[in-house]
Amino acid sequence: MSSFASYPSLRDRAVFISGGGSGIGASMVEHFCEQGAKVAFVDIDEPAAKALVAKIAGAGHPAPLFHKCDVRDIAAFQAAIGELAGRLGDFTVLVNSAARDDRHGLAEVTPAFWDERIAVNLRHQFFAIQSVVPGMRKAGGGAIVNFSSVSYHAMTDRLSVYQAAKAAVEGLTRGLARELGPDKIRLNSITPGWIMTQRQIDLWLTPEAEADLMKAQCLKEKLYPPDIARMVLWLAADDSRLVTAQNFFVDGGRA
Repeated sequence: MSSFASYPSLRDRAVFISGGGSGIGASMVEHFCEQGAKVAFVDIDEPAAKALVAKIAGAGHPAPLFHKCDVRDIAAFQAAIGELAGRLGDFTVLVNSAARDDRHGLAEVTPAFWDERIAVNLRHQFFAIQSVVPGMRKAGGGAIVNFSSVSYHAMTDRLSVYQAAKAAVEGLTRGLARELGPDKIRLNSITPGWIMTQRQIDLWLTPEAEADLMKAQCLKEKLYPPDIARMVLWLAADDSRLVTAQNFFVDGGRA
């Protein structure tokens, strides 16, 4: 039996997650399914997403719904949210996690690159919120979790456009928390530290980088996707019912 919390309020709740096919997103899909939620997610990586659905079903949990979608295509993205809501019911939990943190230098950035990075790391969060809010209002409330990044606090090199997008997530969250509070819709953001997804391990984790990370963190352990997923569960559940307009660092005490 798990030593971690279970949340009765999440059972049968309709949850939508962007970027749920791998990494942190996949862990959140798994964790919400383990709580008995009705989960739908989108991703561009169809093989990884289908493998995740099979894994969850094989473990005896309710299988999530998957829709292949590029969150940069707002019309297709909003259509996917609507189609999935038609199958599961109005979403009362939204997790905006889709992102991509490719390194880039100042001289490399063109207007097209800037627009594409903002599209994949920030813009879709706003339009997902726009899509789910009418259903949350009908349901009497909801919980929205947006993803920022510790990288702009830590001033990680060669990530300036990504960091601009992720800094903006906090402003978006607080601004809409004020607007949507009267509808009992809560918005919070999470700032993950360096999370050891397979992508991060493959591309950037070296012995030297790990040593520097352990010096920076108060808690001398690497963080993994479930560490983020468990925080998201709490923010989605009724246990955090009066928590809104906040940003939560899950980074081992780094920033």
